[in-house]
Amino acid sequence: MSTTVKAYGTQAADLPLKEISIHRRNIQPNDVEIDILFCGVCHSDLHTARNDWGGSKYPVVPGHEIVGIATQIGTEVTKIKVGDKVAVGCIVDSCRHCPSCQKHLEQYCHNGMTGTYNGKDKHLGGHTFGGYSERVVVDANYVLNVPENLDLAAVAPVLCAGVTTWSPLRHWKVNAESKVAVIGLGGLGHMAVKLAKGLGAHVSLFSRSPEKTQDALDLGCDEVIISTNPENMTAVQGKFDLIIDTVPYDHDLNPYVATLDTSGTLVLVGFLGSLENSVFTVPMVLGRRSIAGSLIGGIKETQELLDFCGEKNIVADIELIQMHQINEAYERMLQSDVKYRFVIDMSGFKNENPQASEA
Repeated sequence: MSTTVKAYGTQAADLPLKEISIHRRNIQPNDVEIDILFCGVCHSDLHTARNDWGGSKYPVVPGHEIVGIATQIGTEVTKIKVGDKVAVGCIVDSCRHCPSCQKHLEQYCHNGMTGTYNGKDKHLGGHTFGGYSERVVVDANYVLNVPENLDLAAVAPVLCAGVTTWSPLRHWKVNAESKVAVIGLGGLGHMAVKLAKGLGAHVSLFSRSPEKTQDALDLGCDEVIISTNPENMTAVQGKFDLIIDTVPYDHDLNPYVATLDTSGTLVLVGFLGSLENSVFTVPMVLGRRSIAGSLIGGIKETQELLDFCGEKNIVADIELIQMHQINEAYERMLQSDVKYRFVIDMSGFKNENPQASEA
């Protein structure tokens, strides 16, 4: 059994997003129904809508940075009550029994996590639809509690951009003694800076753009290193314990590896694909340096992050848009024309007269 709701999506890779109708399952004993107030806009939304990575299932309804109010709860739900401020990130289900799930690392589920959109919908069949919509129904185990003091719109990007950078910060045990560098000052990069600083680390930014220096300092960076300046790069050789690389396209890692301290790690969180530039292994071998990857974060980890953000009053820097502006926002994202994350205010969309076509 299901209910029809309004959403915004696309029927093909070369078509713009527009209003459509989708089905949400009726609430089950372990479910929470959420009235969506805000939904962050991620580069993954754009890539999936346009099938940049292959495997997109149409119609695509993106959105995995969902914040709203619990409007119904199933009979077996105890951790959430009607009226609570809640959130849903990138994961709405997983197998729950594999070694990764048992370690609260659902993003690495051996049997494949269920993504908030473009995943396999085991309830209704077909595939899952994301947060560019009026409402969503999610298993309570994958619903998060939002601290009361946080701005609901600005907390939305924490659910993807935030946890994507938080997970490596926690895995590599960043603390007040750590020296952390961030490559790229975009949606992920600005969250990495804020979170690393919140953990007490010394935080540096690698950037090719000197004009971003003041923005980086305003966000909390202790220094900015212009990566195209040889003197700047030489000055930080062997300095960093952890480098979080948020750049979403192919780029040469060698100059950054040399800036790692002994046993330091450069972790990729922004780029999926093959690197054309070969990695020079001498500084890795001689300094026990590593190149690693990291994917979003698990449910327990994401709740930990939200609680940390509540304690430190950390949220994303956002630009609020209306649902009908999403196609323009995608084009602006491609030009890096946002500081630093778009968030959709769903109130206007929900109040419009229905004009939806059936998905």
